Amino acid sequence: MSNSHVYKQIELVGSSTKSSDDAIVQAIARASDTLRNLDWFEVTEVRGHIKNGKVAHWQVGLKIGMRLEEGD
Repeated sequence: MSNSHVYKQIELVGSSTKSSDDAIVQAIARASDTLRNLDWFEVTEVRGHIKNGKVAHWQVGLKIGMRLEEGD
């Protein structure tokens, strides 16, 4: 068994009406529903929707790394 790991990387966009942090949390929570071995994330972009002069929606682009399982 090796101490090194290999990762697969995917890109997601989380969204929230509350905050950019909540958008990150929502994206990771949803990804963890269907994916295994999530190990890290990187914020790649932050943007949002403006309505009536206020932030109406946060959108956060993420790269998420998941560790590939060892083969048999």
